[in-house]
Amino acid sequence: MIEHIVLFQWKPEATPEQIENVLTELKALQTKIPNILDLSVGKNFSERSQGFTHGLVVRFPNREALEVYGPHEAHQHVVQTFIMPIRLDTLAVDYEF
Repeated sequence: MIEHIVLFQWKPEATPEQIENVLTELKALQTKIPNILDLSVGKNFSERSQGFTHGLVVRFPNREALEVYGPHEAHQHVVQTFIMPIRLDTLAVDYEF
C-alpha cells in the first residue's frame, strides 16, 4: 500500500470559496482516477502546522497506481485550474506500508 500525503498553504488573498473549490475538486478525483483506494481532504486544526492549513491523503494499492495519479488528466486539471492560482506552498510525502 502507498500513502500519498500533501499539505497546502494558500496565498493570503485566497478566498474561502476558492479553497472550498479545491477541496471539492480533490474529493471528486476518487471517482475519476483508477486505483484510488481511499481519499480524504480537510482543514488542519493543529497549531503545529507551520502555516499549512489543509491536507490531502490518498491511498493506492501500489507505486504504479501512484505513478498513474500524478500525470493523470483529471489530477492535472485540478492542480492547474484550482490549486496553482492560490497555492503559496505544498509539502508532499509518499510512503509504502
